[in-house]
Amino acid sequence: MIIAVMSMSLDGYVADRDDGVAEVFDWYFNSGKVEFHMGGSDPMTFRVSEPSAEHLRGLWSGWGGNHACGPAFVLTHHIPVGWPRPNSTVHFVTDGVASAVKQAKAAAAGKSVMVHGADTIQQLLNAGLLDELLIDIAAVLLGSGVRLFDHLDRTPTVLGNPTVIPGVGVTHLRYLVPKA
Repeated sequence: MIIAVMSMSLDGYVADRDDGVAEVFDWYFNSGKVEFHMGGSDPMTFRVSEPSAEHLRGLWSGWGGNHACGPAFVLTHHIPVGWPRPNSTVHFVTDGVASAVKQAKAAAAGKSVMVHGADTIQQLLNAGLLDELLIDIAAVLLGSGVRLFDHLDRTPTVLGNPTVIPGVGVTHLRYLVPKA
């Protein structure tokens, strides 16, 4: 399964006009008293409400909680200077979204592949490669910035019935994406 995971404002923005994301991710740090520990090379502790903690537990259990450790496949036109690095789990893909999906699925060995980023999610929707949308709607209106669903070719797209989990300062939505 290819699953898009993204936090956004109620008015559809994933970042503000200065590319800041603090408001849409604030619920991870200030919405409750339940500590949710992220592992990896740079561990973090989230403080969320119990419903959000349940949502995160289900999400992280699907891929073993190893997101911070990789592997990660980054879509780009040009590989940054100094890459690839020895023993890195970051892979740069320059030949398109379909190739990135193929490589990520092979690395996942039957587990779900999580994708992030507005442009990547739009490309996956346009290519018909996305299976699910997990959208965390933060209780904030940004008014402008980077929209999650700006450049879609395949509209209207009728999604499956949502699973809805109300949290504190956030609503978690999960939609199946129909295949064309």
